Amino acid sequence: MAIKRKVEVFSAGCPACQDTIDMVHRVACSSCEVSVLDMKDASIAARAKQLGIRSVPAVVIDGKLAGCCSGTGPEESILRAAGLGRA
Repeated sequence: MAIKRKVEVFSAGCPACQDTIDMVHRVACSSCEVSVLDMKDASIAARAKQLGIRSVPAVVIDGKLAGCCSGTGPEESILRAAGLGRA
């Protein structure tokens, strides 16, 4: 029996997320078990936080956040420097 590779796509349901979902399905092989997880579900969002996901779409393969998805997400200091919070 072949072992399946577990591929999870964390999505907010937006067009950018759909592009990633489509790409993952296109690239996946018969040994890949692809799941799309809705970040609107509180339990999914909590799991995403545990995995270090700070923005979506994000792809987790066999329980590990893919390197391309490990961006830090929004940083308050950078947003403030760009003018957020100032009149």
